[in-house]
Amino acid sequence: MKRPWEADPAAGFRRRLGKSALELGNTNATPACPDIWELDNGDIAVIGRDMTEAYKARLPEDVSIVADERLVVIPRTMLIAAKPHIPDA
Repeated sequence: MKRPWEADPAAGFRRRLGKSALELGNTNATPACPDIWELDNGDIAVIGRDMTEAYKARLPEDVSIVADERLVVIPRTMLIAAKPHIPDA
């Protein structure tokens, strides 16, 4: 069965949403993850800690993670910093 949406592996990085992990104090002197990026096709790429196994058994009833998906966690400060860059529609 074809899914209504698929990630496009050819999409490039357009711009960072919010501030870097380094600017927010979420990394030690290197621009390592986490991060949030808008891709050139409008999709969003989120880089964070893979917590799929830790959360898999505790997902809400209407949430699932299939084999080619991962649940990632980013700091709250990162999403708050990205909010002004996220369009309403």
